[in-house]
Amino acid sequence: MKFLLTSAGIKNPSIHNALVDLLGKPISESSALIIPTAIYPFSGGPVAAYRFISGLNASPLCGLGWKSLGVLELTALPSVEAEHWITAVREADALLVYGGDVWYLCRWMRESGLADLLPSLRETVYVGVSAGSMVTAPTFGETYDDPTAPFVIDTGLGLVDFALLPHLDHADHPESSAARVESMAAEVPVPTYGIDDETAIKVTDDGTVEIISEGHWKLFAATSAN
Repeated sequence: MKFLLTSAGIKNPSIHNALVDLLGKPISESSALIIPTAIYPFSGGPVAAYRFISGLNASPLCGLGWKSLGVLELTALPSVEAEHWITAVREADALLVYGGDVWYLCRWMRESGLADLLPSLRETVYVGVSAGSMVTAPTFGETYDDPTAPFVIDTGLGLVDFALLPHLDHADHPESSAARVESMAAEVPVPTYGIDDETAIKVTDDGTVEIISEGHWKLFAATSAN
């Protein structure tokens, strides 16, 4: 599988070009499935999901001119004939995984069966936004926008071999100040990238990692204490 792990979506030409490169063809010739599941636990979640799907949010990932778009709602999959949704996933060029509650997303990735399917999708591009990116790590941590809250760590999907913390130094995310991100990263037992909204992490199908950035980012090594 190939990955474009973002903090806030396709925010600049560099990240846009990285997406096209991973797809291997223009977006206008590519199909995508939208996964909005992570946003529902938040206040205003249904509205945010609609805005994401409709391409109305600040970074219109779904409004890039895809050849076709479909919605893959993870909470519905256990009640759907598996062969139907699995076929749809296998035929998609990209999965667009929105942000929100990383624990909720991780739970439904597993319960839906999608987590088991993802490693077999060699040509598919996984495009993550915030929690949609965080969940791919072996380990993730979260404070839910509260800089005073404890940093709680849990087991992720292990689709990549590093962790990431999004929204680095964003004015609306006080929990993601550079100092706080460095402190949180020190508790994570794998290398951790702190990335701002103008940065993405590109991972090719051979595991090569490339930072795509018109902003700033920092890599924190796993500490010996971990």
